[in-house]
Amino acid sequence: MENECSPMNMTEPQEFAEQFINLTNQSVFLTGKAGTGKTTFLKKLIDSTHKQAVIVAPTGIAALNAGGVTIHSFFQLPFGGFIPDFINEMYISNQVKLESKTTLLRHFRHNKKRQQLMRALELLIIDEVSMLRADVLDAMDWVLRNIRRTNEPFGGVQVLFIGDLHQLPPVIKPEEWAQLNKYYAGIHFFNALVLQEQPPVYVELKKIYRQQDQVFIEVLNQLRTNQLNAEGLAVINEKVDATFEASEQKGYITLTTHNHKADVINQKALEQLPGKAYTYTTEITGDFPPHIYPVEPELQLKKGAQVMFLKNDLSFEKLYYNGKMAIVTEINQFDVVVECIEDKKRIEVQRYEWENIRYTNNETTGEIEEEVIGTFVQFPLKLAWAITVHKSQGLTFNKAVLDVSDVFAPGQAYVALSRLRSLDGLVMLKPMKINGINTDASIIRYGEQSENEDRLAELLPHAVKQELFRRLTKTYDWLEMASKWSTHENSYALQPKKSLKGESYTWITAQNYSIQSTLEPARKFRGQLESLFHAPHYNQQKILERVQASVDYFFPILDTVYTSLLKKMMELNRVKKSKVFVEELQELEEALLETILNIKKTAVIVEHIVLGKIIDKKTCFGEDILNYKIARIAKVKHTLVSNAELFMATNQNEEEDSLFFQKETKKKKSGPKEKKKPTIEQTLEYFETGLTVEEIASRRQLSKGTIYGHLSQLIKNEKLDILQVMDEETYTYLKRIVGTKELQLSEIKELAGEHISYEQIRLYQAHLLR
Repeated sequence: MENECSPMNMTEPQEFAEQFINLTNQSVFLTGKAGTGKTTFLKKLIDSTHKQAVIVAPTGIAALNAGGVTIHSFFQLPFGGFIPDFINEMYISNQVKLESKTTLLRHFRHNKKRQQLMRALELLIIDEVSMLRADVLDAMDWVLRNIRRTNEPFGGVQVLFIGDLHQLPPVIKPEEWAQLNKYYAGIHFFNALVLQEQPPVYVELKKIYRQQDQVFIEVLNQLRTNQLNAEGLAVINEKVDATFEASEQKGYITLTTHNHKADVINQKALEQLPGKAYTYTTEITGDFPPHIYPVEPELQLKKGAQVMFLKNDLSFEKLYYNGKMAIVTEINQFDVVVECIEDKKRIEVQRYEWENIRYTNNETTGEIEEEVIGTFVQFPLKLAWAITVHKSQGLTFNKAVLDVSDVFAPGQAYVALSRLRSLDGLVMLKPMKINGINTDASIIRYGEQSENEDRLAELLPHAVKQELFRRLTKTYDWLEMASKWSTHENSYALQPKKSLKGESYTWITAQNYSIQSTLEPARKFRGQLESLFHAPHYNQQKILERVQASVDYFFPILDTVYTSLLKKMMELNRVKKSKVFVEELQELEEALLETILNIKKTAVIVEHIVLGKIIDKKTCFGEDILNYKIARIAKVKHTLVSNAELFMATNQNEEEDSLFFQKETKKKKSGPKEKKKPTIEQTLEYFETGLTVEEIASRRQLSKGTIYGHLSQLIKNEKLDILQVMDEETYTYLKRIVGTKELQLSEIKELAGEHISYEQIRLYQAHLLR
């Protein structure tokens, strides 16, 4: 049965990867040369996938760039290596600390919310996987198996690995490897024991978007696969110019192997520029630890400084991208104006807000959400006479000066060269030597497992069938949930009749009877699924019909119990000394809600697969799923309000509705998850309420200069009028002395005089640019 998801309709590897992720539970390794669109794929996937997903990365900067969190913070892993064996004591020496399966469990500090988050997780995305160690991946697997209480690889979670193994490798001390090599053939992630148990599908992106020069592409391919021949080496070494001074040539950036080298080059070049240096201090709010700072907390610039952008322009204009080079042309204590080297565009740079997030589980909808716990506001610029190879990963340059004669890790030479668009912009300070830059042979061997499109097309239908069967049988097995109800009912047996539980005994027996009555039909339905999926003629339409019939049977029973449970909890919250009782019911509520939402979500997924509909966030889960709990709370509340015995004809004390109801409505908004408003839009909302710049800055914990920058952008985008922000007298004065002339900030300031501030000038300039 063909549908829109059929591999027959796909030709690109990224399409196969997306389908494997959305339609199966098969883990995927997505790789590709530098410039093949791995980051673009990740951003597109996270915006569209229907699965509950989180992004993690080996380092703080990599996590920040990917929009996720570090592996160690998400999994609460102690720093050190991991021995995948049951050993009672940690291995500790002067330089090495190694945990084991036994000792790692002692570090588990996963509270109830974190456990709920990990149990809701469906898709784990690991970015920059070239830096991930095999033992760390096995530690992640061990955590998931224990928290999710299943011995499946990664506790049944699908994993997407993204990265290029030919780039920067994992870091390990010789003393650590002396112990870990007893368990691992190598330190790269693909050597993890969990992947020997369940290898990921290997998908390689092959179309290169960064380079177009076929000669350069061939040289990079040779270098990447450890096959650089004499001809390729000659092509690179033709670019050697030992006397080249990058600081004297506009647009060139030097790629070095060590941080201190880059710092020295940048500082020296800055000091040689004439004029005043301005220092811009970062505004940090909340939790934003130093190890994930995207730039130095203090940015020092001068007029004439060579800089590069560290982010893509998110506005409609798309004026700059991550790695775009520019020269500072105008500067004061508030503002930075640059001219891009590539296209001569003049940009008044706005401060950018980086966000440190953590993942939380919405108790109402079951959705995994991002919570911003800290911000870092600074100009998205960095001095760009030099940068390390490590920090250049993911960037693109038109011109670069390289010294790869002292590379200290496999992949560094490849990463450095692959940052360039073409050979035309390359300058080598020293000749490259073939020896010393070899790629790890195990990476090359692992790369031979890459699947071609024909093989992916063969694998996908079988994987989809497996996932449908897995999801359905898991969805319709709620024995654990039913056991919680039986255990809870047993706790009523010895309670006095006039106690809260004693008075509720009839209620609990009725509800538990309904729950237990579903177990046998659910078991029989799983048996029917077994027959349908293993029949000689696999009939998806028949499976869809049976699933729809099962929803019609089971949902009314479970929904009735759930509604009754909410009503009981609201009633109890009006009774003294009911806290412990309500907490016990809360556990039943969470388990039953998960079961009901799984039934509804699985039915939608099965329908979309069988009917060939596209599966994504927008099309899969409607309001009835996302707002199920909210709707039931509202229904129960309406019932209670209508009950004269409880509410005495009025509901004047609506705020005193159940503690349970307050908890849900305070913590989570109803409806589908809303995307966080851009920082400029947040400023606009505050401004439209009548707050002053000073008040907005105080509430948002940002500087006045940043708020003025937001207002300038809003004027430029025609979302505010200049006279909403500036008094008419000042506007008239600036209009008289400036008119519509395109003058620089310093020129306007000189004409305007001391009584006109730089902020006012910026607002007027924004008005002219509308």
